[in-house]
Amino acid sequence: MKITVTPEYITKILRTLASEGHAAFLVGGCVRDAVMEKPVNDWDLATSAAPVDVARLFSKTVLTGEKFGTVTVVLPECSAEVTTFRTEGEYTDGRRPDNVRFVSSLNEDLSRRDFTINAMAASVEGELIDPFGGKEDIEAGIIRCVGGPNTRFNEDALRMLRAFRFSAQLGFDIEQETLQAIYSNAGAASKLSAERVRVELEKTLMSQRPETTGEMIKLGLLDRYMALSGKKPDGLEGIAWLPEEPMLRWCAFCAILLAMNYIRSTMETLYNLRLDSKTIKTCLRALAIGEFPSQRTLIKWILSKNDIGAVRCAAAASDAKNYGTALQSIDEIIESGECYSIDGLAVTGRDLLELGHLQGPELGDTLNKLLDYAVVNPDGNNRETLLNLVENADL
Repeated sequence: MKITVTPEYITKILRTLASEGHAAFLVGGCVRDAVMEKPVNDWDLATSAAPVDVARLFSKTVLTGEKFGTVTVVLPECSAEVTTFRTEGEYTDGRRPDNVRFVSSLNEDLSRRDFTINAMAASVEGELIDPFGGKEDIEAGIIRCVGGPNTRFNEDALRMLRAFRFSAQLGFDIEQETLQAIYSNAGAASKLSAERVRVELEKTLMSQRPETTGEMIKLGLLDRYMALSGKKPDGLEGIAWLPEEPMLRWCAFCAILLAMNYIRSTMETLYNLRLDSKTIKTCLRALAIGEFPSQRTLIKWILSKNDIGAVRCAAAASDAKNYGTALQSIDEIIESGECYSIDGLAVTGRDLLELGHLQGPELGDTLNKLLDYAVVNPDGNNRETLLNLVENADL
């Protein structure tokens, strides 16, 4: 099989390295995606050249991981990471190797990678190098570790979450020996940094199989953040019903788990997973809204009293549980231009003052009454109608 989608600027890097006598290949996810005929967004290269030699060959580079052999080559079209062939020492912290040893063999480099589907390479001519059967596993729809899975997971426990993430994103099954090793090593996931766990969890939630997060919970990979485990929570598949917006999916995830007592609180869970403050605050406001109505007027009432982001999240949580269309209704209301806030009224406080209305709390009360009218009577949100209501005290 030949990889034929490599852009010219990536080919140029490979040929530049080869012209100096260095072996150079495409590796990892870009090869996997090319084999699967999926769009490739990031290009990773591996080479026999030492980092200093890579830096010397290109006019603009960044030593992004010199200790681990990675140099980012910056081109007008893009940036690409070029990593020296390497093997790795012990993983004392279960995250990074204590040391790396640069080698000249591509196969040695590929043998340290997590899964067979990520342990393929391609030459500048597009020839596939696949010593561990990655293409065969792609065709079979299988996630399988390179070498012994216990060894791979002991090196880096995050690989267990990555196995489920790739399963969710690609629609693949986890091979039985690899799955058994996850059962055996799940406890090690509690030592992972929250930031790394959050990234894998979010990518899984954003996939077409977000319910795979339930498998992570069942196996105990998320015990550090859960009040319950050992059983897969129901209803997570409804998250796939939502748009691919992280905040919406996080809110729905928390709402479903909270309803079944898998988590103690939304704030605690999202904070412990190191979500940003905006997401945490919006989700808390959303879940405080409670049950979401289906009537258009009632939705506008909720919009009039809450932040749009919180209302959309509340609707998303409702839709995920009920396969509803509340979020679609909100977006339609927003796009329609119908009034649901004081800012959307056809008159302002200044207009009322010019009519002789007194400044103070009563001014705000009048504006809120006009808003109530406009929510129920969208066609009446025009300057003439609203000012007539005020002048005639017909509110």
